[in-house]
Amino acid sequence: MSKSKKTVTESNANDINLGDPQYYFNRELSWLEFNYRVLREATDPRTPLLERLKFLAIFSSNLDEFFMVRVAGLKQQVEAQVNKLTPDGRTPSQQLNDINQRLLPMVKEQHQHFEQMLRPQLSANSIHILDYVDLNQEQRTYLRNYFEEQIFPVLTPLAIDPSHPFPFISNLSLNLAVVLKDPDNGEELFARLKVPKVLPRFAILPKDLRQQHKGQPAVWTGVPLEQVIAHNLESLFPGMNIQEYHLFRITRNADLAVEEDEADDLLLAIEQELRKRRLGGSVVRLEIHSSTPNSVREILMRQLKLQESDVYEIDGLLSLVDLMSFIRLNLPKLKDPVWTPIVPSRLLLSSGSEEVEDIFSVIRNNDLLLHHPYQSFGATVQRFVTQAARDPDVLAIKMTLYRTSGDSPIIKALISAAENGKQVSVLVELKARFDEKNNIIWARKLESSGVHVVYGLVGLKTHTKTLLVVRREENHIRRYFHIGTGNYNPKTARIYTDLGVLSCRQDLGADLTDLFNFLTGYSRQRSYRKLLVAPVNLRDRMTEMIRREIEHCRQGGTGRIVAKMNALVDQKIIATLYKASQVGVQIDLIVRGICCLRPGITGLSENIRVISIVGRFLEHSRIFYFHNKGEEEVYFGSADWMPRNLDRRVEAMIPLEDPGMIKDLQEILGVMLSDNRQAWDLQSNGQYIQRQPTEDIQEQCAQTLLMEMVQESA
Repeated sequence: MSKSKKTVTESNANDINLGDPQYYFNRELSWLEFNYRVLREATDPRTPLLERLKFLAIFSSNLDEFFMVRVAGLKQQVEAQVNKLTPDGRTPSQQLNDINQRLLPMVKEQHQHFEQMLRPQLSANSIHILDYVDLNQEQRTYLRNYFEEQIFPVLTPLAIDPSHPFPFISNLSLNLAVVLKDPDNGEELFARLKVPKVLPRFAILPKDLRQQHKGQPAVWTGVPLEQVIAHNLESLFPGMNIQEYHLFRITRNADLAVEEDEADDLLLAIEQELRKRRLGGSVVRLEIHSSTPNSVREILMRQLKLQESDVYEIDGLLSLVDLMSFIRLNLPKLKDPVWTPIVPSRLLLSSGSEEVEDIFSVIRNNDLLLHHPYQSFGATVQRFVTQAARDPDVLAIKMTLYRTSGDSPIIKALISAAENGKQVSVLVELKARFDEKNNIIWARKLESSGVHVVYGLVGLKTHTKTLLVVRREENHIRRYFHIGTGNYNPKTARIYTDLGVLSCRQDLGADLTDLFNFLTGYSRQRSYRKLLVAPVNLRDRMTEMIRREIEHCRQGGTGRIVAKMNALVDQKIIATLYKASQVGVQIDLIVRGICCLRPGITGLSENIRVISIVGRFLEHSRIFYFHNKGEEEVYFGSADWMPRNLDRRVEAMIPLEDPGMIKDLQEILGVMLSDNRQAWDLQSNGQYIQRQPTEDIQEQCAQTLLMEMVQESA
């Protein structure tokens, strides 16, 4: 992984002020560029049609969370008159303005592409998202009956007048603003009607009423639910003249504010905050159809206390996040090829058809490196936990849970282990954003089954992905463990790329014991044998390894760093990378999302290259490679290079010592760096340019290559 070397003189390097805002990208705007890359997957004709709908839905879902958390936070800073500048030199109000200016064309492009490109292509493939006005009489009669039987009983129209104050509008809800006229006195009236979330977003027509496709009923024909409601409003307002109706959607501040130091019971405090979230904080965004008249728009803005910049006009369907449901259609030709994760060959009997009975014996022989979803999560990590729960020689299981699924086999295994008399301790991170409610449910279920549950540390989120199994073997105790980059969630393990290792190395096992004592007790462990742990030694050690590459270059050698992560935000780390580039260290960064480092600046960062890969799997693994004069060091773990990961979360990074594993991770990094299908190069002006195959170089998709490689190895 060597690269040509460019250097600047020491004196020129010293002339550059590394704190100058011009050398940093804005965090929020960088995130918007990441989400734009998601949108570009939706507009790329090479992406299968239903996958394009999926990416449109992900783009919308990402934006919802961005407004609920990031924009809401900036608005709170403005209200509190906080004017602290970001590293790139912006105030909160400047950031809000810049976000709005960047988002307006992005949202317009999203909806135009759906209406003008994807809807016609869906129709050409026997999937018809119709408008109510285009229905024939038979279809309307069916939907009229469907409305009366299934929809009408659920609806609650709310009048708005002096005796009926403006109602509470729930977060992310679709609503109809209805304008009526009283025929008796000619008075104009206003009402709000919520489109119920308990019903499917699209009303599906039965097979005999679907559009025809090549002489056969279409695969799917349906109408947006809000249109069915809108064309039957007379049932809700009998005796009134329906003048007009307009669809709108709001987004509220949904971040939790828990005073941990003052909370006697963290679980109770978070439950109370979740109730507040359900009721909703202040409104931060209003989405309306572009045809909405100013009179209705002004009523909504006034009642919701919004400014013009908070309003986003939409041409077409609102809430495209609901398009995610179409990925469930049984149309394989319109989706990515089905991927079945591979069981690692070491876990199979020599016949290759059945799995070995004892996973502990496999781990005892050698560490097992795992790469999900290319390799099976169920046959490895999940099986490790379930076997430990049943094994009579296992004495204790300790685990951190940040996010998991509602039907997690791992949770069931932990409960089974406790019922089998084993000592089971689980740290459940109640502050995992938007998973708080799910984690509270599982925490209580675990506790009721005899599991020792800890709710995290005051002032810190526990984000590390660690699992320790203590087992009696003959006359001694052996510690088996898993350390990874991903949550113990079997559902996301199918769509997130993550690394993990199953091992029984003594030094790391001892480190994990110390880490769990820190998490569950009063330990103030400040040193570890092998593990890098935040907020203890991770930041310092990473900085030291970057500086070591700098020193190698200063002494006439070469320096090389390759790092893969979700986000690069930390200003101190970025400044150290700039120093490394200035002396000639060659740096390749694979950063999926936010990147605040500005590459390619002469005299500062011309030796730094940044790419982002956005594909069918969410790139979630974190890998850090340091050349170290040929004595290579490679780490992976749960932490990004962000202040929150390095200073305000409990994270763990594991060093790899096995030469074969080091080679495997180098190969993964090499495949990523050679991608010319889903890789985007970050330019020094902040623009991302997607790589394209050429006449000389055929298309190389990293994720496809990794699937092929793991199949060959099996």
